[in-house]
Amino acid sequence: MDKDISLSGEHVREGMTCIISVKVPDPEFEGQTKTRLGNPEVRKLVEQAVQENLTEYLELRPDVLDSILLKSLNALKVALAAKQARELVRTKSVLKSSSLPGKLADCASTNPEESEIFIVEGDSAGGSAKQGRDRKFQAILPLRGKILNIERRDEAALYKNEEIQNLILALGLGVKGEDFKKEALRYHKIVILTDADVDGAHIRTLLLTFFFRYQRALFDEGCIYVGVPPLYKVERGKQAHYCYDDADLKEVVNTFPANAAYHIQRFKGLGEMMPAQLWETTMDPQRRLLKQLRVEDAAEANVVFSSLMGTRVDYRKQLIQNASSMINIDHLDI
Repeated sequence: MDKDISLSGEHVREGMTCIISVKVPDPEFEGQTKTRLGNPEVRKLVEQAVQENLTEYLELRPDVLDSILLKSLNALKVALAAKQARELVRTKSVLKSSSLPGKLADCASTNPEESEIFIVEGDSAGGSAKQGRDRKFQAILPLRGKILNIERRDEAALYKNEEIQNLILALGLGVKGEDFKKEALRYHKIVILTDADVDGAHIRTLLLTFFFRYQRALFDEGCIYVGVPPLYKVERGKQAHYCYDDADLKEVVNTFPANAAYHIQRFKGLGEMMPAQLWETTMDPQRRLLKQLRVEDAAEANVVFSSLMGTRVDYRKQLIQNASSMINIDHLDI
């Protein structure tokens, strides 16, 4: 038995019946229904007699004690489940409210078809994105670090998480399990914009897990996008080139003369970019690179999310081993 589990008398007594016969010369009953004996001098005598005899009985019959303990634990589980259900109902009602999260920098447009939201990691990147965006149709929602991995948590934990609540409220996703209504979305273009490193990839994977498990129809409707920020900036004279991967960098450098002088800057995060740079390279609809994500095989995607984000380490190890042949070690950010 877990030492942290605390059983109350209510849990132990649930489902048990005990008949005690007490003869009292002058009985005093509580209430009009006369169902409870109120003589204070009788309580101590009854408690002492029951404790002594019940203790002796259970010491001689440990199997009965085990049965009582098991029944009590089940009663505790039922009580906790009922409590979580009540909290879940309260939380779901909050998610249907009209209030929006404080960190959301909303756009001016109220037309979801032309509106888009960028989900960025941290206040630093959020600050640059807020300053660099087009306020007419672009909203910004900064997240605080890595969000909850909902593949390993129950629904109650999901709704308690502040970052998850902010996502649900900001996007207008509603309650999990309800029929998807695209017209209820506040933005028809949801852009995941994270740093071009391992941490950024992890946060992106957590967000994709959330969207797939919470409302898979977002992929079917073509609402989920991934922004592609540049990894390098190459300056030669007054000219600046932005490169999105090593191959892109190599191609740009190869266009320079052999003795050309140039400077390469590697962006460690979106927060390092000036607002104008972020707009020019990542947010401007005329010049940015966006990847739209769709689910071609739902069953296969389900296996990947379960294996990669679930609790089974052996499944995750097997998935990584199977994909290792497709990885170029030189391209790893380590």
